[in-house]
Amino acid sequence: MNTRLVIAWGALTVLIAVGSGIARADDDDARKIAISTPSAPAAIGPYSQGIRVGKTVYLSGQIAIDPTTNQFMTGASIEEQTQRVLENLAGVLTAAGLRLEDVVNTTVYLADLNDFTAMNQVYATFFKNAPPARATLQVAGIPRNAKVEISAIAVAP
Repeated sequence: MNTRLVIAWGALTVLIAVGSGIARADDDDARKIAISTPSAPAAIGPYSQGIRVGKTVYLSGQIAIDPTTNQFMTGASIEEQTQRVLENLAGVLTAAGLRLEDVVNTTVYLADLNDFTAMNQVYATFFKNAPPARATLQVAGIPRNAKVEISAIAVAP
């Protein structure tokens, strides 16, 4: 069997020839598309709420800002903040045509690792079947003195 693999990184062209069949993946699948929605807080800096590249969506970290008022949930408990953060992420996913079930990885940033159990109880209500891979870290500071920030990566089915 004659098999040939050609990869041209500049134009991101991949040709795989097996016998007489040729499959092609061109740069239309790999272009970067910004995701923006009023269902999540507006970006407060030079970043996007999410970026789609092919079937993968990278979601920026969300904190407990109510997208309807653009106000941070000052004084809210870790449970309330976690709920709002995950609702914000769900809003960006919906704008990208995805669901929380499509999330394959999250990173959870906590201002206090002692809040892990309370955060995790709320988190578990959003991710039930095949929950995503996850890293959880305590950090020195989160914008607006938030208790939690979560970023995610999702892949379209």
